[in-house]
Amino acid sequence: MQKLNPEHIKAVIDLCNQGPYFRLLSMEVRELGKGYCRVEVSLQDKHLNPFGGIHGGVYSSLIDTAAYWAVYCDVEENAGLISLDIKVDNLAPIKEGHLVVEGKRIKAGRSICLAEAVIVDSQGKRLAHGTSKQMVTPGLQTIEQAVLAMGYKPLPPKFIK
Repeated sequence: MQKLNPEHIKAVIDLCNQGPYFRLLSMEVRELGKGYCRVEVSLQDKHLNPFGGIHGGVYSSLIDTAAYWAVYCDVEENAGLISLDIKVDNLAPIKEGHLVVEGKRIKAGRSICLAEAVIVDSQGKRLAHGTSKQMVTPGLQTIEQAVLAMGYKPLPPKFIK
């Protein structure tokens, strides 16, 4: 089993958090490791639907993000991931506050990965749950391609030999 390079993980978290969509939703990856990812967001007006509650698309984006990155550390260095589907169960509405999303790998296969994510509020109340399936894509939608697209500095190697 290959050991993750902590410098790579720090750089990936920084890269993600500078991404345009992450900035748009003000969400931040806080932790990333083998089979795990934690994302956080403090709700603002931009996250709300016309009725004053969180938009379901925000739940979907948070679950997709946490699930996607929960399997990132399990794929090879030159492999990318593409989300194939996402299933979200909205369990409770919220209008304000801080959300924590924990993504966990269920299975990391050679071609398909499955992960789940749970969104909770600051009191630990479950607000949404979901699963996401990703396809492993060697040479396509890789972290190196994200680095190039964003004009970011090259990352340290993903694994330590």
